[in-house]
Amino acid sequence: MIEFSLADILSFLLLATRWTLALSAIAFLGGGIGALLLLLLRYARPRVGGRLMHLYVELFQGTPLLLQLFLIFFGLPKLGLDVSPLLAATIALTLYATAFLAEIWRGCVDAIPRGQWDASASLGMTFVQQMRDVILPQALKIAIPPTVGFLVQLVKSTALASIVGFHELTKAGQVINNATFQPFITYSIVALIYFAICYPLTHWSRRLERRLSPTGHR
Repeated sequence: MIEFSLADILSFLLLATRWTLALSAIAFLGGGIGALLLLLLRYARPRVGGRLMHLYVELFQGTPLLLQLFLIFFGLPKLGLDVSPLLAATIALTLYATAFLAEIWRGCVDAIPRGQWDASASLGMTFVQQMRDVILPQALKIAIPPTVGFLVQLVKSTALASIVGFHELTKAGQVINNATFQPFITYSIVALIYFAICYPLTHWSRRLERRLSPTGHR
């Protein structure tokens, strides 16, 4: 058994935390772009776009993220595509984030009164102008709290990337535990780091929800 001090364990885990944060940021950004495209398609072409978005959301929300990760990491090489653990995790989490953000944002846009659409259309606005100048600015206020809340879920979901060998925080914890045989100390620190990342986001989400609520207190 290799002897590691508490400082050594903490230092190693904090270095791996950078990859957790980077993977979360990439997946959230990619998912946000994908969700926005699905949302625009849904409202620009309600019949076709609505069906495509519904099918996509049902597919990725209705299957486990771990299974999606396995299909990408083990399935794509069968098609002749070389997939690294980082790339597999990025693709899986981005597709996953797209489905959830698209559904969150759809609900926020649907919450805007129909009269806003009719009033902007009566002014001769195009669909793009309606979305850009009228609908999305109002939907944004509603969307911020649940979007931040989903980001917390996404950060925690990055732990699944350890299954395919990506060295993020959870994988680093496994490596340290295998070397030190100190699971309680190691995984306690891992849990505390996740808490330190997620708690401020959760707290911020709740404050935003209260602040942006029509009946909330500032």
